[in-house]
Amino acid sequence: MKIYFAAPLFSEADQLYNAKLVKEIRDKYPEVTVYLPQEAGEINDKSAYADSQAIAMYDTKELLSSQLMIALLDGIHIDAGVASEIGVAYQAGIKVIGLFTDSRQQGADNPKKIDALKEVAESQFAYVNLYTVGLIKANGKIYSSSQSLIEGLSDYLK
Repeated sequence: MKIYFAAPLFSEADQLYNAKLVKEIRDKYPEVTVYLPQEAGEINDKSAYADSQAIAMYDTKELLSSQLMIALLDGIHIDAGVASEIGVAYQAGIKVIGLFTDSRQQGADNPKKIDALKEVAESQFAYVNLYTVGLIKANGKIYSSSQSLIEGLSDYLK
């Protein structure tokens, strides 16, 4: 099985986290091939040059040849490229599983956090675009930790 790993990839922190998580997946599931876009030097070496069409066509070809996508949803907003890739995967019928680790999800039963929702601009919870979440949930699941995602991945490899 081939997995497409959709994630932000422009900061050192992003690249280190992506590489760490993909290594864990590859170690636990050696029979799986994981495409990590940041490893595709011909289009993602930012000291070189690849135009928008080359990037879009290269990654879309890799995505469409995959049977599963893992999409990282963390950040102020879902990364625009990741959101686009989720849409392509949904349209192609490729299952998508998401990872949303934002710690503000915690405390959903805390009455003070619930009451704060009544006050303008005082939400204590993270927001993630519901359209994009809906596309993922139509064919997959969203996990709240990398460990639960790695464990849950076995359900999709059968």
